[in-house]
Amino acid sequence: MKNHDADLTLDPSDWAEFRALAHRMVDDSLDHVATLGDRAPWSPIPADARSALTSEPLPLAPQGAEAVYGEFVERILPFTNGNRHPRFWGWIQGNGTPLGMMADMLAAGMNAHLAGLDQPAKLVELQVIAWLAELMGFPKDSSGLLVSGGSMANILGLAVARHARAGYDVRAEGMFGGPRLTVYTSTEIHSWAQKAVELFGMGSTSLRKVPVDGALRVDVAAMRAMIAADRARGDRPICIIGSAGTVNSAAIDDLSALADLAAAEQLWFHVDGAFGALAALSPELRPLVAGMERADSLAFDLHKWGYLPYEIACVLVRDAAAHRATFALTPSYLRDEGRGVIAGGLPFADRGPELTRGFKALKVWMTLKAEGVGRIADVIEQNVAQAREFAERVARIPGVVVVAPVSLNIVCFRVAPEGTTPEQQDALNKELLLRIQEEGLAVPSGSQLGGRYILRVACTNHRSRWSDFEALLEGVSRIAAALGSKA
Repeated sequence: MKNHDADLTLDPSDWAEFRALAHRMVDDSLDHVATLGDRAPWSPIPADARSALTSEPLPLAPQGAEAVYGEFVERILPFTNGNRHPRFWGWIQGNGTPLGMMADMLAAGMNAHLAGLDQPAKLVELQVIAWLAELMGFPKDSSGLLVSGGSMANILGLAVARHARAGYDVRAEGMFGGPRLTVYTSTEIHSWAQKAVELFGMGSTSLRKVPVDGALRVDVAAMRAMIAADRARGDRPICIIGSAGTVNSAAIDDLSALADLAAAEQLWFHVDGAFGALAALSPELRPLVAGMERADSLAFDLHKWGYLPYEIACVLVRDAAAHRATFALTPSYLRDEGRGVIAGGLPFADRGPELTRGFKALKVWMTLKAEGVGRIADVIEQNVAQAREFAERVARIPGVVVVAPVSLNIVCFRVAPEGTTPEQQDALNKELLLRIQEEGLAVPSGSQLGGRYILRVACTNHRSRWSDFEALLEGVSRIAAALGSKA
């Protein structure tokens, strides 16, 4: 007969020993975050660490938690992409907070399954979604879901649009039930939109990209004409996508005009507010995203301008019934019997394709309560002020041109010395970017506007001080002068 005293478990054999290690992990993590500014934003992975992380044999025998943690400290922790650092302004990446880090630890300790179920974690997520809807000006009876990031939030919003405006049962018929469905947006839209129409089987040609004006906002009149031409050809327009802060330049479309156009054409109005929607938290900045509150669906990240640790984003849907109709499916083994653990059903499973979900809402709930919306709004305003001052100062450097309006918190600039060709300038700007990063000075990012290479400083960083921007300004001036002398 089996000796049940020897039953196996993955819990520690010595809880006191593991507790000491766990406390060390917390202390080391907090020490590392507290001293980020003492190190370079980014350092290349050393060859030995890279080799160890990519060529180790499959670990069949135990190595022990302490030994594995030691490897983490030596080979992984020091070589992140730098997005927590005060001088990280690359792409639009968030920094995380110590409280958010602890909230994720608490959520992992609970290990809650958030399809729904009768548990406080479900109530916390429902409350967080209601708070976020209120902040964004959505009705109290709106629906919503917390997801991994802006791409998924936007994709789910477009999925509801397709279901609500296809004109037939798209869940049953797929893309075989009617004419080509078309979606309208700016040429500056994030790549999620093309991925979405391809994923849905609509094809990339269903995404109609409309030209932009001099401020990089979508041309509403051109969009109206494109919709009319497509209708005349027999296509079925279903959705307009507006941008509350494009990824390249933070340009904000005329959202009120797009809402009017969507209403006139009886189309779904979706807003990609990946980071810019959070401007609504600030009374000073909220007018910049006016019209967003009229959207049928809205997507935004909380790990960008909400400053929370990855990963956390939200999609809001004005019509809760349309949201549920797009995804709801209840097999017999998940039926709500009105009592017991599953009482209240699985509301979040009915709002998206995932059944298994973690407790993302806890870090939002704890942060909003601990910090208050006003304090977060103050930091958002600080980022915008920093970006505007940086734009003014970088434009004073000889040969530097700011190439897009600073509508929010992104500065796009380019070194263009006299007597050099645009192609030579492209090469110079690429080298400038790489030297800034490789020196450990800061992490801006590179992109293209108008077919020419640019540098981007995207400020969604709650750790940045003006002294950090001054260090970048000095570096741009020094390195650009050195490169220009060799051009």
